[in-house]
Amino acid sequence: MSGQRNDAERDALYTKFAENKKLPLPEKQRLAYYAAKDYLKEFDQAGDEYAPEMRKFVREYEKVMKHFDIYSNYVDKKYPKAFETGRAVLEKEPQNFYVLSILAEAGFDSSQAGNASFNDEAIGYTRRAIELLGSDQLTKTDPFVNKDVARGVLNLILGWFIRTQSPAEAAAALTVAAQAESPYKTNALTYNLLGNAILKGEYAKVSAEYNEKFGNKPPSPEQEKMLKEIMHLGDRAIDAYARAIALSTKPEEQEGRTKMLAQLTNLYKSFHDGSDAGLTELIAGVLSKPMP
Repeated sequence: MSGQRNDAERDALYTKFAENKKLPLPEKQRLAYYAAKDYLKEFDQAGDEYAPEMRKFVREYEKVMKHFDIYSNYVDKKYPKAFETGRAVLEKEPQNFYVLSILAEAGFDSSQAGNASFNDEAIGYTRRAIELLGSDQLTKTDPFVNKDVARGVLNLILGWFIRTQSPAEAAAALTVAAQAESPYKTNALTYNLLGNAILKGEYAKVSAEYNEKFGNKPPSPEQEKMLKEIMHLGDRAIDAYARAIALSTKPEEQEGRTKMLAQLTNLYKSFHDGSDAGLTELIAGVLSKPMP
């Protein structure tokens, strides 16, 4: 009789699992999970025909729920809780692209809201996520729809975080963000950050070196070469600011657009003998041209 009772319990648990599993409703999936856990606690043994299916479902459900908890805390702007939950996952799964990406976005949003306490941690997660993108280890790009979107978003985030401490590296990341097919390709923020990073990074470095080497010396091939490099960096910064202005079309962006235009006008004049002739036309047509 004991064996028959065990068989009946076993079949009842499997039926409960199977009936709830097939319904794509959160509460039904949760019931299926609990039924599977109860089943495995009592009947997980070698040769059991249902055990492999149960184990697979439990693994997948627990993974989804871990992701759900992190994502829901991020969406609800509960950034400390999102990081707390994410850290626990990454201790066991350091290459979990989903968690790394959500924490990168959570850190970015928190930083933009004025809380920089997660910046250093989020930089590390962002770098790791970008490394995974460039490897052959990644099979799924969740939470992003594809690799290109992931590349654009993560490089924008990295550029934002390191724009002050490492502007040259930030400019490289922001250039990737501007070229990838992601929402940030048509976002004024990308190009405003890029213009700033170019000027504060490579442009400032090369200009200082140029003044040190050739400030009081006659023209030379080496001097001409470095001057061309400065001019190219200036063109890149001007182009980036022009794109940021051209993309600032919403009413709430007009104050920022006015400030960027004043900054661009001064920069443009410094490269055009004090004249702003052609600047309006540049802004009007910049989005139809490739980046320099």
